[in-house]
Amino acid sequence: MLAVELDGKIFLLTSTQPSRQHSSLTSSRNTMMQMRILIFVSIMLPWILVSPAKDEYVKGREPTTENIPDYGFQQDSEADLAVAQKASELPTCLMCVCLSGSVYCEEVSPDMTTVPSLPKETAYLYARFNKITKISNKDFADMATLKRIDLTGNLIAEIEDGAFSKLPHLEELSLAENRLTRLPMLPAKLASFNANSNRLKTQGVKATAFKKLNSLAYLYLGNNELTAVPQLPESLHVVHLHNNKISTITDETFCKGNNSHYIRPNLDQVRLDGNPLKLSQHPDSFICLQSLPIGWYN
Repeated sequence: MLAVELDGKIFLLTSTQPSRQHSSLTSSRNTMMQMRILIFVSIMLPWILVSPAKDEYVKGREPTTENIPDYGFQQDSEADLAVAQKASELPTCLMCVCLSGSVYCEEVSPDMTTVPSLPKETAYLYARFNKITKISNKDFADMATLKRIDLTGNLIAEIEDGAFSKLPHLEELSLAENRLTRLPMLPAKLASFNANSNRLKTQGVKATAFKKLNSLAYLYLGNNELTAVPQLPESLHVVHLHNNKISTITDETFCKGNNSHYIRPNLDQVRLDGNPLKLSQHPDSFICLQSLPIGWYN
């Protein structure tokens, strides 16, 4: 009999006593059998004993149904819904893009022929390169927040006289590359006005159209059909009158002929090139300027 202790348990292994006549052969066989049993017990028994523990380990790794902690994802979702709801309440910009007080309506397709509806808080409007033909008084009614309007590259031939006059904060206005023959009343705080490349005639531009604009610093009237220089405010820094039909100027055009001590400190850039005008015939017309007109002259 053979006793084996494994993991606190005792296992008895028995064998028959060999007869004397076969003692040698039987002893050898019994020894081999005992060895096989011992090997079997030493290998298989530990595996059998640990199997329940293994099952518990595998079971322990099975997915649990515990609730995952809330780290604020629900709050973010609610915030997104609030933002979306607020966006849906904003005024609609037809065919335009509205972004932080700016409205972009450039090269709109299908063709835009009138000024689109604008949000009340619009400060900057860019409606360039469309096919707008007319500006009426109602287009910018109650738009007190407007600071800049750019209507370059349209087909505007008519602007009602009060279309811009009731915009108290308008500082920049561009009507370049249109079909205007006359100008409307302009707002008092205008700092930059661009009407290059139109069909403006002297009859359509009042002599005092710019005189009372005390904040006007940049005036662009090139590539038109003007025959005279309008009265210019003291605040002006740049004036472009190139490629018109201006044939004569006087000592009062830029300076004060009766005051030889008068200097215009602000006006530092004048363009008169491309006009039927010979500067040599008007030597005293620029005496108050810090620099002569720029450009090529005959």
